[in-house]
Amino acid sequence: MEESPVERLSCLAVCAGAGGLALGLEQAGFDPVLLLDNRAVACETLRLNRPLWRVLEADLLSFDPVEHQETYDVDLLAAGLPRVKASAATGREDSAEEIRILESTIMLMHGVQPRALLIENVPDLVSKPAYQPIRAFIAAELEHLGYRHRWFVLNAMDHGVPQDRKQGVLVALRGDSMDPFVIPVPETRPPVTVGEALAASMGERGWPYAAAWAAQADRVAPTLVGGSWNRGGADLGPTGSKRSWARMRVNGGTVADKVPGPEFPWDPSLGIKGMVALTVEQAARLQGFPEDWSFAGRKTARYRQVGHALPPPVGRALGLAVRASLGH
Repeated sequence: MEESPVERLSCLAVCAGAGGLALGLEQAGFDPVLLLDNRAVACETLRLNRPLWRVLEADLLSFDPVEHQETYDVDLLAAGLPRVKASAATGREDSAEEIRILESTIMLMHGVQPRALLIENVPDLVSKPAYQPIRAFIAAELEHLGYRHRWFVLNAMDHGVPQDRKQGVLVALRGDSMDPFVIPVPETRPPVTVGEALAASMGERGWPYAAAWAAQADRVAPTLVGGSWNRGGADLGPTGSKRSWARMRVNGGTVADKVPGPEFPWDPSLGIKGMVALTVEQAARLQGFPEDWSFAGRKTARYRQVGHALPPPVGRALGLAVRASLGH
């Protein structure tokens, strides 16, 4: 007797970025009817990897679902939004913009009427008092529309990603569909280390110290930070992260064009000059992207996309949890 095929569900992905969340949801059985992002390079990445996906380069704040009838009544509205900061606490103008994008995603529920909502953002959004006003707004809007919701925090290292990366998550489902929802549980196997994830790639050009380097890189990575699109070059994060990378003999202040070759002297006594730097592709492995996922643009733009992405394995775990609550 043949096994029946798994039913595919539909989703609308906004602020889709490089596709980390969409890829994870695809692995969980969700196919996008539309992916929306306002950056040309991110849209190019999505089309490069999934030519059949329908990708729209547009600003979420001006997106009108009436003009895209295929988005109505999808199974899932999914959003990996720009990182919000409590504007009341920071007073920053760009924080206000990030809050507006979050509010616009909630208001999009009126026009799309999805069976489920999934939003991923900073962990502080889940419980910190500074974010109470936006949580109250979200709760009121979802209750008005007949959805129940739940906030929680996941760590990517608990789901097969070699990185200590916490995500704040909001899941909402219509009515009683919320009752069976179960937060994804951590995997039972030990977290993958940086050395385990990158040993093979470090030796691709014949670097003789690849195995020795991998053996001492025996912990998960600190959180990769994409950085600002408006300033600076590519690096692996703030000062604290760079110190953590240095303990694994990695120069966190830059991103390499290629992995080290036979001539590279692995000598930590030389400081950062004797430490390896990671490539964009290696950073993508630490985010849980598959090796065949490509990123469009120049090096800094490619790294920004990687650093801002939701790790696909986390997207898959969340997608499977939502799918189960929808009865699949």
